[in-house]
Amino acid sequence: MSVHALLAAQPALYDWRRALVEVGPLLAEEEKHCDLTGEFVGVNFAMLRDRGFYELAVPVELGGAGLTVTELSAMLRELAHYGSSTALAFAMHTHSVAIAAWRWRHQNAPTDGLLKRVASERIQLLSSGGSDWLVGSGSATKVPGGYRVQGKKIFASGAPSADLFSTGAVEDTQEGPSVLQFMLPMNAEGVSIVENWDTLGMRGTGSHEVALNDVFVPDAAIGARRKSGAWHPLFHLISLIAIPLVYSVYAGIAEAAREIAVGATKRRDTATLEAAGALETELNATRIALDSMIALAETAQPSAETTNRIFLHRALVCRSAIKTVDLALDLVGGAGYFRKLGLERLFRDVQAARFHPLQKAPQRLIAGRMAFGLPIDA
Repeated sequence: MSVHALLAAQPALYDWRRALVEVGPLLAEEEKHCDLTGEFVGVNFAMLRDRGFYELAVPVELGGAGLTVTELSAMLRELAHYGSSTALAFAMHTHSVAIAAWRWRHQNAPTDGLLKRVASERIQLLSSGGSDWLVGSGSATKVPGGYRVQGKKIFASGAPSADLFSTGAVEDTQEGPSVLQFMLPMNAEGVSIVENWDTLGMRGTGSHEVALNDVFVPDAAIGARRKSGAWHPLFHLISLIAIPLVYSVYAGIAEAAREIAVGATKRRDTATLEAAGALETELNATRIALDSMIALAETAQPSAETTNRIFLHRALVCRSAIKTVDLALDLVGGAGYFRKLGLERLFRDVQAARFHPLQKAPQRLIAGRMAFGLPIDA
């Protein structure tokens, strides 16, 4: 029986851990190649697609495996042990599906059609993410039957193999700028990929710019309309589900760095043991902060208070994951400077944890406002 047939018949039986053990070495080799060349990890995405990973977050009732956020987090952490870029780009698809599943289950939102397509057709979802946070970007001009959209969307991780693009554009109205949220096919007329992803780390994510040149978006495709710059319930939900899953990848990178460093260190003198103890302590801090985020994602409701807590813990995971990889390099010493050990790549990749929403200044501003009982919006 094929993986897809197994999922369709008895989704709960699908063992993603076993699948990763089987395909992991191949993923790791392709990850190394793509880091050297700057190519997108498309081969790895194809392997994950063929093994049923695209539909892991789809509810069982709609044809998927029905993994919880806790289980999805564990999957992304483990995937990061084989490839940082693969895991991060795949987290972007995973959180988009998980959000649609949450809306279907908790809000009776009509996302079942999309989720069924993910399960049956194994389509890949793409989002414009951090480049389209609260303010939004691009422009939308009203025309008969819909809108004409212009824009450049950066950091679209996984763009080269994506099928549907979730993004937005800003319409000028009498009440002020309004952001329209919509989804459109990547092969729609006027949609193109600008291959400009050439970076320090996460080089295989294919996080190229997606250009929208006079793209027609029909009225029926507008899923939400929100005030530019203000927190909207949709973004509280994105914070609740997406951020813990994205930062699961960075916890996985920290774990992978620890495994490499401890495995490569032969000394057992006092200084080495203290360095190893510092590494273990920082990694534990990373895990505790991530576990707190995942617990919120499983039990909390989207709100300003929940969003503040999510981003407090996101800041801790970011800081501790980066520090963990630093300490892994300290433990192995000069050997860590060589590419062949693998720590050099993890050191570069983990730096990307700094740049997802919310970055240091806006996160601290929100935390400060909430501390004084002020509204989350300035």
